[in-house]
Amino acid sequence: MSSSWSATVLTLFPDMFPGPLGISLLGKAREKKLWSLDVRDIRDHGLGKHRTVDDTPAGGGPGMVMRADVAAAAIDAVTRNARPLIYLSPRGKPLDQARVRDLAAGPGAILLCGRFEGLDQRVIEARQIEEVSLGDFVLAGGEIAAMALIEASVRLIPGVLGDHASTAEESFAAGLLEYPHYTRPQSFEDRPIPEVLNQGNHSEIAKFRQAGAESLTRLRRPDLWTLYEKNKP
Repeated sequence: MSSSWSATVLTLFPDMFPGPLGISLLGKAREKKLWSLDVRDIRDHGLGKHRTVDDTPAGGGPGMVMRADVAAAAIDAVTRNARPLIYLSPRGKPLDQARVRDLAAGPGAILLCGRFEGLDQRVIEARQIEEVSLGDFVLAGGEIAAMALIEASVRLIPGVLGDHASTAEESFAAGLLEYPHYTRPQSFEDRPIPEVLNQGNHSEIAKFRQAGAESLTRLRRPDLWTLYEKNKP
């Protein structure tokens, strides 16, 4: 993985950044230059004295659409450096941990944050923009989604997390949801820590955690469970 991972965000609301990306482990990693953040205001490429970035939908309908020429100008002002160009959109391909790992292993990403009713389809096609979704819901804009994608990627860069091994056992790393966790106190409201976790038998602990991960996945994510069962050796 690269130690110079770079995110460029194109947005109409640059003041939203760095936001949560500037605190805790990610903020410290940015101070150490393990990754960088460049935020660009799309309105810098707006038209006329009002720096217009949108217009009414062709064919009629509610709301406004971001103009292709304005979006293209904002995109073309950024040096790509082999980074993927991603538009955060509810109609995009769902983001998963495999794609996050690919992004984290690369040079970074350029993230276009939409607003209004969407982005003119012609610029999506002309600039070969990858559309990515966080899930089957709609946000007011792409900024929060961009932050989530950046955080998910940056935390996988070596040196960002205190214990990089912790990412190997978390949800989705092995096709399962993560197993339940426990810590002190030994008993909480008459619920004790499972005895197997107190006995120091690492083989039995591993079996217990694997069973917990499988049980949770089977119950909560039958889609993941089906894939896990299919791909299991």
